Amino acid sequence: MGAVSDCVDLGAACRSARPEPPPTRFHQVHGANIRVDPSGTRATRVESFAHGVCFSREPLAPGQVFLVEIEEKELGWCGHLRLGLTALDPATLAAVPEFSLPDLVSLGHTWVFAITRHHNRVPREDRPEAEALAPSRPPALLVEPYVCIEQFRIPRDRLVGRSRPGLYSHLLDQLYELNVLPPTARRSRLGVLFCPQPDGTADMHIVINGEDMGPSARGLPAARPLYAVVDVFASTKSVRLVQLEYGSFSPQCHPCRLCAA
Repeated sequence: MGAVSDCVDLGAACRSARPEPPPTRFHQVHGANIRVDPSGTRATRVESFAHGVCFSREPLAPGQVFLVEIEEKELGWCGHLRLGLTALDPATLAAVPEFSLPDLVSLGHTWVFAITRHHNRVPREDRPEAEALAPSRPPALLVEPYVCIEQFRIPRDRLVGRSRPGLYSHLLDQLYELNVLPPTARRSRLGVLFCPQPDGTADMHIVINGEDMGPSARGLPAARPLYAVVDVFASTKSVRLVQLEYGSFSPQCHPCRLCAA
């Protein structure tokens, strides 16, 4: 019970720390085959399998999740969505590279993670690789309302993609919450964020359907503006942004020991 009390008290402290970040949007600078809708929240690759690199319109705040839902797939291509962060200002690019991997990364100050159908989890140093890659049990999604990523506590509900809309009774919603989608499936939700470290760097984390995949990159320059990178690549044809309501948002928020247990 002590852990529960600590979690609630820390959340209350965070609520007064700073306002929530503004809604996320796609940048007007993007790959040649991308079309962004007028709201700036939907990006579609209109031809080929490449030239689908997109960016966030604004740099992310520490702990802010840039979350996309896969809306359309396209058969016949090999490969899936790619996510990451860049310290390059998209407005300064002479041309958007054809691929995020390796083209954009080769420009420097860019970290991109290729999403696969399996094995997206990054092994922890204190955990055997086989255990790190093992899928978590779906019932945990019903028990833990928050996902704790280093010093940030984020409501899990909107992070989770579901195969059907949650417009039914609360009993049926619980059944849909158990139906965790594969990372590359339609309606799957994938996000990227960064967590500052005491040494002035940051860790990049990928979140897939409410689960933290671990630090997929370390040593990012936390003092520089970091933009999200979304490569609508190959079998992924269209994505839309999902807005989060954090409830409490602060880069000084402490880890939730209840979630980490």
